Amino acid sequence: MKITYFKDTDTLLVNFNGNQITETRYFTEDVAVELDPKVNLVSMTIAHASLRANMSEFSFNQFAQHKRWLQ
Repeated sequence: MKITYFKDTDTLLVNFNGNQITETRYFTEDVAVELDPKVNLVSMTIAHASLRANMSEFSFNQFAQHKRWLQ
């Protein structure tokens, strides 16, 4: 997974994998997801990202297990 923020255009791009993009679906005018031929999520683009998220406070956490999923 790769997350890129383009400050000059205020656009956030989250790439989940390198699959071929065959379809784009818009949830709003500023939020789109790109899908592969099997309708798996490939990436997500958020325009005007600083208005939608606190771009100055980004953090990443990775856990070995999540208890809720183990129940």
